Parts: sequence; C-alpha cells; structure tokens
Amino acid sequence: MTGFTRKRVLGVGLSILLALGLSGCGDDVGKVSLGLFTTKDVIIDARHDPKIPGVTCHISRIEADLSLADPSDMSISCRQTGPITAAEIANIDKSKNGEVVFKESLSILFKSLKVRRIYDAKNQTLLYLSYSTKETNGSHKHALSTVPLYGTQAWIAGGAVNSH
Repeated sequence: MTGFTRKRVLGVGLSILLALGLSGCGDDVGKVSLGLFTTKDVIIDARHDPKIPGVTCHISRIEADLSLADPSDMSISCRQTGPITAAEIANIDKSKNGEVVFKESLSILFKSLKVRRIYDAKNQTLLYLSYSTKETNGSHKHALSTVPLYGTQAWIAGGAVNSH
C-alpha cells in the first residue's frame, strides 16, 4: 500500500469510528443538510438531564464527514419540559463548578463534548454549559443555556418567593 492509500484508508476508518461514537449521543430529532456539494449535516439531539428529567436540552452539532471536519462547533438550548421538584434540586451538585450531566467523545483524538449543569441559587436558575475539551483555533468552543425555576415546585418549595 502506498502512503497516500494508507492515509486514505486510515481517514475513512477514523470517520467511521467517529460516526459510530456519535450515534448513541441522544434522541436524534433533526438532521439538516448543509448543501448540495457537501456531505456535512447539522445533527440535533435531545437529551434529558438525568437528575432533573423535567429539563430537556437540544444540542446541535456538525456531523463529521470523510474529511474529519471539526465537530467542536455546537449549540445548546435547554427548556423545562416537565415538572421540576425541590427534591430534584436538593440532589444536584450546587458548587460553583456544578457537575457534568452529558459527555461524549467527538473524535478519537481526545476531544469530547461536555454539558455541565451549574445551579445559580441567587437567581433560582439552572445553567447548562456545553463545551469542547480541546482547543480549536485558539478557542475552547462553548455555549450556554438557562432554565429558570420561577413558577416551578422547586421555586416555591425552595423559599425563593419569601427571600425577596
């Protein structure tokens, strides 16, 4: 095998592994083609917070093609899609660092997508920060979404109404 052929086979193999690794990342709810002359698509996944099932996060990302496109660009939007109780809020990490609620490999080159939940007690809001663990073009890609607890069982039971 020539060097060029070996690189091409390796590239195709890596692309297949990458595609298999991303296929289990959540409920695939959307797929939008980026054009006629590209094999890249925007994939939209729905993920439920494992400790707060009343929160659903939709994460969009570029599906890598055979060129091993950088999948670090992503977007996140989280919303209340069911009840959120005080008991659920009581069981989450309330430190400034919060906790990782979703994690998945984006490549075999040690890059992953993480979503971290952080609790803003003063504003009674859940913050969901998505980020890439590998620097790309001088930046760690990230996005932020919030879920306010106002009007939920957690807001009333948490004493937020009486804290003003």
